[in-house]
Amino acid sequence: MERALEEVALLGQEARSLQRNVIEIFSSIQGEGKYVGCRQVFVRFAGCNLACRYCDTENAPGQHPVCQVETHAGSRAFREEKNPLSLAQAAEEINRLLREVPHQAVSFTGGEPLLQADFIHALRPLVAAPFFLETNGTCTQQLAAIIDDVDIISMDIKLPSALPQPVWEEHRCFLRIARAKGLYLKMVLSAETREEEFLAGVRLIREEAPDALLILQPVTPFGGCEAIAPARVLALQAAAARQLRDVRVIPQTHRMMQQL
Repeated sequence: MERALEEVALLGQEARSLQRNVIEIFSSIQGEGKYVGCRQVFVRFAGCNLACRYCDTENAPGQHPVCQVETHAGSRAFREEKNPLSLAQAAEEINRLLREVPHQAVSFTGGEPLLQADFIHALRPLVAAPFFLETNGTCTQQLAAIIDDVDIISMDIKLPSALPQPVWEEHRCFLRIARAKGLYLKMVLSAETREEEFLAGVRLIREEAPDALLILQPVTPFGGCEAIAPARVLALQAAAARQLRDVRVIPQTHRMMQQL
């Protein structure tokens, strides 16, 4: 902690005073998308600006008075630290896990991590690892503010059937900034997914980020969402592949391994 405090002291007063509610900090494999199987340190923030029907994360602000911090990388043993965490605390815990095991990146997830963009920005000079952002692709101003701090962006394309209202225009604006980085895209498919909304998402990708990899992720049933039939997944993949360069089907592998 002493080293982290020394590094934080070099930052401005505003950055030094930053504190955030963090749900958990732990080391595991990336279970979704392009980097499935890669070892990452995960920093899960509380709070989200959307309410997806299939969300399986308890991320509402105020529900997590303590942060669960893994005691050793991959041990699945945790200790509790009182929220909110200071910048020095977060940096120290992340760096401790990074030192214990080689990691591909630090993954900021949630919730929606871009709601904590200032905290992520302040962490950048304190953590010597690539920054991996898992985002719902709607917080455009926040992304623009920290785009230089981020190395990889995993952006969800949220289909209207999963949300109270569509976010197509938010996605379009977000893609125009995110495509400058190591961007890949993900669509969650459920029994409720409609072909017309899926094709609208594909058209958006073709118009704004045609070179980006698209991952189709069959939903892990949760909260009333039903699994999509395998034949429909293959049909949707075929439809997308006619318009995009690289379309893959990858389920949530960390659920298969019973990891968080």
